[in-house]
Amino acid sequence: MSSSPLAAPLDVELRPDRPAVLHVGSPGDAPSWAAQYRESLRAQVTEHGALLVRGLELREASQAGAVFAGLAGPLIPEREAFAPREAYGPGLYSSTTWPANQPMCMHHELSYLLEVPGLMLFACLTAPGEGGATAVADAEQVLQALPTGLTERFEREGWLLTRTYNDEIGATLTESFGTADRTQIEHYCRANAIDFTWLADGSLRTEQRRSAVVRHPVTGRRCWFNQIAFLNEWTLAEEVREYLLDVYGEDGLPFNTRYGDGSPIGEDVVQLLNATYEEHTRREPWQAGDLMLVDNIRTAHSREAFTGERQVLVGMAEPRRLADCCPTPEASQR
Repeated sequence: MSSSPLAAPLDVELRPDRPAVLHVGSPGDAPSWAAQYRESLRAQVTEHGALLVRGLELREASQAGAVFAGLAGPLIPEREAFAPREAYGPGLYSSTTWPANQPMCMHHELSYLLEVPGLMLFACLTAPGEGGATAVADAEQVLQALPTGLTERFEREGWLLTRTYNDEIGATLTESFGTADRTQIEHYCRANAIDFTWLADGSLRTEQRRSAVVRHPVTGRRCWFNQIAFLNEWTLAEEVREYLLDVYGEDGLPFNTRYGDGSPIGEDVVQLLNATYEEHTRREPWQAGDLMLVDNIRTAHSREAFTGERQVLVGMAEPRRLADCCPTPEASQR
């Protein structure tokens, strides 16, 4: 265990199997405390990729929103959501709706956008009975641990996200685009390098190619930054995958990922990606009142399966349009 000098007089606890943890005494007015220590807290996120703050006693959505705003400024409204969330205010959301008994594997939030959130903020208002941690993994370390041939291919080609929107599975058009108006959706897609097709039944199918490896805008270090495993069919529980294939067919899955050239990603590759993430996972169980800050580009995060009630609010901030957000033939030469 050690302490970092960057956030003095804050005493940050460091252990290899969990994110950096800062224990604070009850500050009384949490938003004022967060604003006072904003620079020190953000320095810790820059240094460690993630920081869990324990002792703020966050209990209400309005309180969490005020803390988020004091630390990060205006929050980003979500676009292209893959699953519904409940809104608690501008840019303040519930965790993604997802079955409690199914984990959400490591990913970087909205990494398929052209302008991505640079910072994720989480507040635990109600801790689960068991499990449910928002675990993290260092994207630089994951990139270094993956086979060179695999990462070079993804860096050269990028990755392809395919989506088929319907009103039964995943986010609806309105939840993803903020509107169901075809003209506005088409305008958004064209402005954000998304190929789209309206199907005969009125549903929308989209494809977008994005970079799998990017340079961090502050450190310049190369990061494995994508949702290749998270949104791939082979990450789904077997019974869920079989049901979706039976109902919608391979081309009609609500979401799936491919290599940048459009060829399918094998189950073995997805298993390798998830296993590599697990080898580099750091976790700390939520306690009610906790705050967590995550550098969304440097650090992947997950949500583990849980029992009991779990209420974790989420905010996204600091939009960044990465210089290498779309793959190019020269990408592998960087």
